[in-house]
Amino acid sequence: MKIARLVFNPIQENTYIVWDDTLQAAIIDAGNMGERENEILDKFLSDRGLKPVLAINTHGHFDHLLGVNHLVERYGVKFALSSKDEFLLKTASVSAELFGVRAGDLPEKIDIDMEGMPSIKFGDTELKIISTPGHTPGHVALYNPEAKVLFTGDTLFRESIGRTDLPGGDYSWIMRSIIDNILPLGDDVRIYPGHGEDSTIGHESMYNPFVVEVLNDEVNYKN
Repeated sequence: MKIARLVFNPIQENTYIVWDDTLQAAIIDAGNMGERENEILDKFLSDRGLKPVLAINTHGHFDHLLGVNHLVERYGVKFALSSKDEFLLKTASVSAELFGVRAGDLPEKIDIDMEGMPSIKFGDTELKIISTPGHTPGHVALYNPEAKVLFTGDTLFRESIGRTDLPGGDYSWIMRSIIDNILPLGDDVRIYPGHGEDSTIGHESMYNPFVVEVLNDEVNYKN
């Protein structure tokens, strides 16, 4: 499995291209915005002979959705998102405007509802779907055990966590997701977040202040 990161849009969102020897590719959190960024993504795919077949979203916030329609219209990919975040699609354009972003065309429907699905596949690659609510109700992380790689979206960042003050966010949920569903995967698992640099679960267990204060029983995250 190969991974590339392209940073797009004014929110500096991480768009990941994931592919294998079949040359089928999934685009995780397509944040490309406008003609120039669409061309950057298209050139990356074309130069490597990749065939995108899926646009997979960890969650439904606008900055992770901006490039989905381009992928659907140009390549005919299927759009995968948890239906618990479907409400965010309806307000994505308004949310973008609040951040000073003109979103353009955004997806209006989900092709593949990942809610309750154990995994999602493309080519010879399988990504396990791990429910990680807290940043949004339907947030998921995508895990490949063989490569020890986890795409965490906006749940867990390098030395930080996702916001929980947006509609549908909840601090208790996000910490439960991190402590109960992410940390047990193992210290050597590399995380690829929705913003910022990659890290490892081991690093976050040691140096992420939000995680450390919970592990040290300084904060009761369950109530």
